[in-house]
Amino acid sequence: MTEPGPRRTLAVVAGLLAVLGLVLVGIGATGTTAPPAPAAAAAAASTPTPTAGPTAAAGPRQEPSTGPRPVALDIPAIGVTGPVNEVGLQPDGTLEVPAPGPRYDQAAWYRGSPTPGRVGPAVILGHVDSAANGPSVFYRLGELRPGERITVTLADRSTRTFAVDEVRSVPKDAFPRFEVYGDTAGPELRLITCGGTFDDAARSYRDNTVVFARLVS
Repeated sequence: MTEPGPRRTLAVVAGLLAVLGLVLVGIGATGTTAPPAPAAAAAAASTPTPTAGPTAAAGPRQEPSTGPRPVALDIPAIGVTGPVNEVGLQPDGTLEVPAPGPRYDQAAWYRGSPTPGRVGPAVILGHVDSAANGPSVFYRLGELRPGERITVTLADRSTRTFAVDEVRSVPKDAFPRFEVYGDTAGPELRLITCGGTFDDAARSYRDNTVVFARLVS
């Protein structure tokens, strides 16, 4: 069931949110927190670089989300079921990710994106693995196939079910910012983690895995 709500313009956050892959890798692959990246520049060669123009110049906006927040995620096809926490922005404007500790292996919704079920792309992220503990919550994300279902439970105990449209592995230097974070005609979902081969020198994965899904019930 779709709840009415205002469209969110997420294109302005795309340049910064593209650094998500680097931040996830900094924690997920090494078990330690990576230093925050500058708001409008690439922090390392493996970071998707913002293009010139308004998107690169503008930092992400933190807007209050309306409606009940997501609290649980269920993806039967890859054996994911568990809580969803929240992340926001750090003081320097970079995106938070699940920190080392009891919530490290849990998914997190970026509260600057729409609530799942509202118009626009809701963004949920998770780690792929860690050096200390091995596979994490989104370790099998790349195995999803079109048509498979993702169910998000909201704080009011209602659910929103999405069908996978596409799963992409994208190089971080060619991250499709506008397709991932830009406006959509209806309610959609994005699941994001790291992927591809591991760059030992950079201590990061070379790619991001991105799942594109749309609301079906």
